[in-house]
Amino acid sequence: MAKRLNRSNLQVSETLVNFIENDALPNTNVSAERFWNKLELILDHFAPLNKKLLETRGKIKKQIDAFYIDNSGKTIDQNLYINFLKKINYIVPVGNDFTIETQNVDPELAQKAGPQLVVPVTNARYALNAANARWGSLYDALYGTDAISEDGNAKKTNSYNPSRGKKVVEYGRDFLDKNFELGNGSHKNVNTYEIENGNLLIRSEDSVVTQLKNPNQYVGYQGSENCPECILLKNNNLHVEILINKNGNIGSTDKAGIDDIIIESALTTIQDCEDSVATVDAEDKVSAYKNWLGLMRGDLEDTFEKNGKILTRKLNQDKIYITTNGEYKLPGRSVMLIRNVGHLMTNPAILMKNGDEIPEGIMDAMITSLIAIHDIKISKMNSRTGSVYIVKPKMHGPEEVKFACDVFSAVEEALNLDKYTLKIGIMDEERRTTVNLKECIRAAKERTVFINTGFLDRTGDEIHTAMEAGPIIPKGDIKNAKWISAYENNNVKIGLDCGLSGKAQIGKGMWAMPDLMDEMLKQKINHPKSGANTAWVPSPTAATLHALHYHEVDVFNIQKQKSNDNNNYLNDILDVPISKGHNWSQKEIQKEMDNNAQGILGYVVRWIDQGVGCSKVPDINNVGLMEDRATCRISSQHLTNWMRHGIFTKDQLIETLKKMAKIVDDQNKGDKTYIPMSGDFENSLAFKASLDLITEGTVSPSGYTEPILHKRRLELKSMLD
Repeated sequence: MAKRLNRSNLQVSETLVNFIENDALPNTNVSAERFWNKLELILDHFAPLNKKLLETRGKIKKQIDAFYIDNSGKTIDQNLYINFLKKINYIVPVGNDFTIETQNVDPELAQKAGPQLVVPVTNARYALNAANARWGSLYDALYGTDAISEDGNAKKTNSYNPSRGKKVVEYGRDFLDKNFELGNGSHKNVNTYEIENGNLLIRSEDSVVTQLKNPNQYVGYQGSENCPECILLKNNNLHVEILINKNGNIGSTDKAGIDDIIIESALTTIQDCEDSVATVDAEDKVSAYKNWLGLMRGDLEDTFEKNGKILTRKLNQDKIYITTNGEYKLPGRSVMLIRNVGHLMTNPAILMKNGDEIPEGIMDAMITSLIAIHDIKISKMNSRTGSVYIVKPKMHGPEEVKFACDVFSAVEEALNLDKYTLKIGIMDEERRTTVNLKECIRAAKERTVFINTGFLDRTGDEIHTAMEAGPIIPKGDIKNAKWISAYENNNVKIGLDCGLSGKAQIGKGMWAMPDLMDEMLKQKINHPKSGANTAWVPSPTAATLHALHYHEVDVFNIQKQKSNDNNNYLNDILDVPISKGHNWSQKEIQKEMDNNAQGILGYVVRWIDQGVGCSKVPDINNVGLMEDRATCRISSQHLTNWMRHGIFTKDQLIETLKKMAKIVDDQNKGDKTYIPMSGDFENSLAFKASLDLITEGTVSPSGYTEPILHKRRLELKSMLD
């Protein structure tokens, strides 16, 4: 067992004490004595309140279950259902109109629209790549993905394929023509870009000189006026660099010498301590906190081998350009938010005086905020306005949002921070938050910088809430259910009604297929078209390609158009996706079971055995999908629901899991560290955890996966010690 040290009346893992006192506290003007004493006071006050909130969740769930059981076999009148939800305080009264009052918000969250990366903070290399994804090569993003077709001899080959490169360059020129139109001619026919008297002059191959149709889109340059190395343009408040190098790999064959087009991509990045990580004890938590500290100090590095070369990744420096008004500076990195754990979980890293584990969300609030002092008071590399951005997931309704804000206030006092330094991102991913979104925002009106539809967790909660209502429609059909579009539209409407436009982010969910960029380019434009000024992407490459959508769509203009949305979406939001009169064949049932079981096993085996909280997992058709606990929650809850309503038996479930475990084992045969499940089902903790997620899905709090995953991961770690 890890050694513990006394701090105030707390029992703290020695690993965590050493990190806090030797790494996190120095230079913050917060003493160790103050930190631990204040943390104890915060826990004494808030831990019991946290417990009561969780008890309220359980009480409400039992009332909803009883309602469905009492009305089993009946057609439930929607007004009756809504009145019932109001009676049990699931839906709270709606107050007067208001607008948020958040101050000191960086423009990347308030006034700009663009992609948002989400990355596990426990992986230093990924965390650095994400932070540096503020800028991305359009040529690389196109060349290396299916965004460019392989037709016409344009296959991706080990060596450079000029035919494919030609397609990439043509795509880049089309992008410039569409978004930075010339007064005369096309970027395809340009010979030179020059600066004269502060103006961008563009000379075509027939010596015709023109300018941009909108000269204000030109911002500045790097290099010399006669021979610029970089031309900086701006459209919809997003920047684009045209890199010119006539000796470059691409530029040497380009008549204008354009070597690349660099896109301002991930304006913001969520460094994640929650769904995409597997942090079950002090050792794991410190690995997350250490990387967050390196990001906030600006000194995080990671050295690794790639293609036989040793590389070191660091944070990018800011960019500087020349303009007629002097120096023009742009950040080289995304503005980083930190996603803390929600209210449910506890962690053994710190024990209270009664021996209880402390709420992990409170621990995160105190420690990640302490670490952020290294940015807002010292390095000032992340938030130029002195704010700390904390994304708070899995909150159920306004009372829980208020609780989070009250914890933030106590943390600010403890760490000598100004009131409202800690800003909150409200994840609209639980149904009780969706139906009370306006009041949730009101509870955080001085802190709100972000609302986001997390449709994955939201679907998991939809299934769990309706567990006793009947069998849920097949998982693939849920995407087209009435409640989904109402939920997405309502989020934007309420955000605009509460004055988030120009002050905070209204966000949309993840593109979960990182290898299918062509399809993403076709579909994900719907997010900015919906009025959302950010949406989640799984990689820097995806960020660069999704950024193209924000050049095509003026999101803030869309928000103005949608600001008069008078629809009331509540009825449709509460349209429960229960199958009415289902008549599925055994083949259809088995296909649904196979798909869900394979997804659960493929994710859980890496979580339990390797401590990997998010990865690209091949699905049953070998399509790589980004999986985290939210996707696992959907699959496990769906199987739980169908078994609860007799669509299949537990014996059928176990048989299916064993069959799919063999498939998952085969999909991972190239991983030397992988431990097969099918060799010993009785002793495979990953297999047991997967089964637990389904068989215990009706009683697992809100259908969350983490209590079961944490238990089995800790069991495995204790066996390895």
